[in-house]
Amino acid sequence: MQNFYQRYLLPGFVFQSVIIGGGYGTGREIAEFFLSHGAVGGLLGMGATALAWGAILAVAFEFARMIKGYNYRAFFGALLGPFWPAFEVLYLLITLLVLSVLGSAAGEMVSESFGLPGYVGTLVLLCAVGALAYWGSKTIERALAFWSFLLYAVYGVFFVWVVLRFGGEISGALSGGEVTGAWHLDGIRYAAYNLIALAAVLFVLPYLDSRKTALKSGFFAGFLGIIPGIFVFLAMLSQYPGVEETPVPVLSVLQGLNAFWFFIVFQIVLFGTFIETGAGIVHAVNERVASVFTNKGRTFPHWARLIIALSLLGGAIFLATSVGIIDLIAKGYGFLSYAFIVVVVAPLLTVGVYKIIKNKGSYAEDSSGAG
Repeated sequence: MQNFYQRYLLPGFVFQSVIIGGGYGTGREIAEFFLSHGAVGGLLGMGATALAWGAILAVAFEFARMIKGYNYRAFFGALLGPFWPAFEVLYLLITLLVLSVLGSAAGEMVSESFGLPGYVGTLVLLCAVGALAYWGSKTIERALAFWSFLLYAVYGVFFVWVVLRFGGEISGALSGGEVTGAWHLDGIRYAAYNLIALAAVLFVLPYLDSRKTALKSGFFAGFLGIIPGIFVFLAMLSQYPGVEETPVPVLSVLQGLNAFWFFIVFQIVLFGTFIETGAGIVHAVNERVASVFTNKGRTFPHWARLIIALSLLGGAIFLATSVGIIDLIAKGYGFLSYAFIVVVVAPLLTVGVYKIIKNKGSYAEDSSGAG
């Protein structure tokens, strides 16, 4: 049973944990990429995202297993060769952007929900992510897996409650059959920029022991990743149209339930997803730096992990306070999603697939010294 969990569930849970804070925890991203295409168009776009994630992660998981590349330096060194630093630049840019969105959302949440200054939420986020980064891989693995179970439970209750309370409004929105704009393009773009989570999930892939396992695990991870997002999307339809204009749409839907205790519980869980996402993407940077220390026969100290985490978070918080969450998502994610398609998706589906097909046995080459 443990083997099944580690091979087929853990990678998907970690992937979902990393994308949720910057992907759909607040509902802001869902409004931007999916709800803008109407009720039915948004669902179609989410289907496109799930298929894209499943296909790309299946290839990525097998490529990582084949080359034993369990940090992004090793992985993209083998995939992109001398051009692999292009991914690192892109990863650092989107890391700052996602952390900025998380910092901004944490501030908005604490300010709107509890009447506290926004910087309180931002500082709590910074401290929690820094603590997880300090303790390293095993602690992060356990934390992400535990919070995923809790998140599915709370989001499930949230969805059922909203449907019971506002089922008529949701049905009305869906029955309108509204499909507008290029929902398929936004579904792919959304999938692309969220592939930042690929770098963060690599550290749990050593559990994959065969090509068949890797392909199944990757495809399954794509669908595990989208399920809470669909819950949030359908719940947002209870206040559609109009909810898409609010900075944190999920809070607006929660307030409509008029249940203060659940509002508090959901806030805690949602804040935890911000911590999950921040910890996951910062950990990927730390693992990349740790690989350099390992290649030189040295141990990467825990205090250095903390310094890197706090440096990234500090820069991101400055960006968040200067720009704001709506502009960050509307302007920043658009450009970076196209860049991820060029630097990550296209090479994986061409070079990656070619190398996987070419390799018929075990590919034991260790590319950890790339770059």
